[in-house]
Amino acid sequence: MSLLAVGVSHQTAPVALLEQFAMDGDDRVKALHELVGSDHVSEALVLATCNRIEVFAEVDRFHGGVTDVGRVLARQAGASVEELSPYVTVHYEDQAVEHLFTVAAGLDSMVVGETQVLGQLRAAYALAREEGTVGRALHPVAQRALRVGKRVHSETGIDKAGASLVSVALDRAEARIGSLTGRPVLVVGAGSMGALAATTLARRGADVVVSSRTEASAQRLAETVGGRTAPLDRMAEELAAADVLLTCTGATGLVVGTEVVAAAMSGRAERPLVVVDLALPRDVDPGVAALPGVHVVDLALLQGERAADDGSTAGPVAIDDINSARAMIEAETALLRAERRAAEVGPTVSALRSQAAEVVDAELLRLAGRLPDLDTRARAEIARTVRRVVDKLLHEPTVRVKELAATPGGTDYAGALRALFGLGIDADVTPGAGRLADAVTVDPDRPGGAA
Repeated sequence: MSLLAVGVSHQTAPVALLEQFAMDGDDRVKALHELVGSDHVSEALVLATCNRIEVFAEVDRFHGGVTDVGRVLARQAGASVEELSPYVTVHYEDQAVEHLFTVAAGLDSMVVGETQVLGQLRAAYALAREEGTVGRALHPVAQRALRVGKRVHSETGIDKAGASLVSVALDRAEARIGSLTGRPVLVVGAGSMGALAATTLARRGADVVVSSRTEASAQRLAETVGGRTAPLDRMAEELAAADVLLTCTGATGLVVGTEVVAAAMSGRAERPLVVVDLALPRDVDPGVAALPGVHVVDLALLQGERAADDGSTAGPVAIDDINSARAMIEAETALLRAERRAAEVGPTVSALRSQAAEVVDAELLRLAGRLPDLDTRARAEIARTVRRVVDKLLHEPTVRVKELAATPGGTDYAGALRALFGLGIDADVTPGAGRLADAVTVDPDRPGGAA
C-alpha cells in the first residue's frame, strides 16, 4: 500500500474553478465513502477549505488510485477528468507526506503562516475517523501532520508573523476606509470562519453585528465578541448602517444579491461600503462590484494579489522562520518514513521466524522418531539448545533488516529477505517506497505534479 495526495488548490487553479468543488458536510461524507468504495483506495481523508480540496488516500496502485480519486473530484466539480487535469497536483509517498505536513504548517496557504488550515485538517481527520475511512495507514500520518503543524506554530515565529486570510482581507478594507475602530461591521455567517472574522474584528475595535440562518449560533458568537445579532431578512437595513460587510457562509448559492446592496447604498450619500466575501463558493453576487461606492474584497482578488507579489503575501514572516519550519517538516517526514518502512518489514520478519520455528519443530519430531528411547530431560535440553541456536542466528539479520529498511535509498530489504529464505508471503510493501513510481512522469513546471 502507498500514500497518495491528489488535489486542486489556489496554487494551480483559479477561484472560479475552486468554487465548483465547494462541499458541505453531506458532500464530504459522500466523497469519503465513494473513495473507499472504489477499486484501489482503502483509506481516505478529504481536506476541503476555502482555497483547496485535497484527498489523502492509501492506495494499492499508483495509477489506479489517481484514476479513482480523479473521478470523485471530477464528479464533485461537475467536470470531466480531462478538464481538471491541468489544475490537479499529485504527490506520492514521501512527497505526499511532506505536502500534508507543509499544508498543516500553513506554508502552502494563500497567506503563509495562517493557522486556520490546521483546525480544518483536524476537523477533516475527525470526520474521516467518524466515518471509518481512515485506518492503520492514515492514522499515524494525519496525527503526525497535526503535531507538525502545532510544532511549527509554537516553535517558530511564523505563528506571530503569519496573518490569517481574514486579517489580510481586513487590511485591504482598512486601506480603503481607514481604521475599523468604532465602525459598524455586519458579519454574515456564524461558522468557524465567521467566528474567526468576528473575533478579529472585535480585536480591531469594530462594532460587530452577526447575522446567520441559525439564530442561536449568531447569538452565541455575538455574545463572545460583545456584539449584537440581526436577522437575515433585515440585511438591507443593517447594510445601510454598516461600513463593512463580511460574509463567509457555507451556502452553495448566493446569499447577498445586487439589489439588496443597491437598496442599502441608496441612502448612504458618499459613504463607501467595503464588501469582504471569503466564502467558497462566493456569497455575494458579482454584480455588486459594479455598484457606485462599493469596493469588493474576495478570494479572487486576494489570489490575484498573491500572484502579482510572486507568492510573497506572507506578511512579515522572516525567512529564518520559514526555513526552520521547512527543516522541521523534512525531519518529521524522514522520521515517519523510517517508521513506515520498519512497519512494512514486520510481516517478513514474522514469516521468517515462523518458518524457522516450523523447521525446528519438524527436526525435533524427526529426532524423536530416530531416538525413541531418549529420556525426557535430555529431549527437553536438546530442544532448548536448538531453539537458542536458531534465535541467535536470526537475531542479527532481523534486527539489521529493520534498521536498514528505515534508511533512505529505497532498497527493498524485505523483498531480499523473502527471496533469500523463500518466504511465500504477500507482504504489503511497495517497491521503491519513498520515491515517485518509475512509471510516473514528473512535470517540473507543476509543484509536486505528475502528468
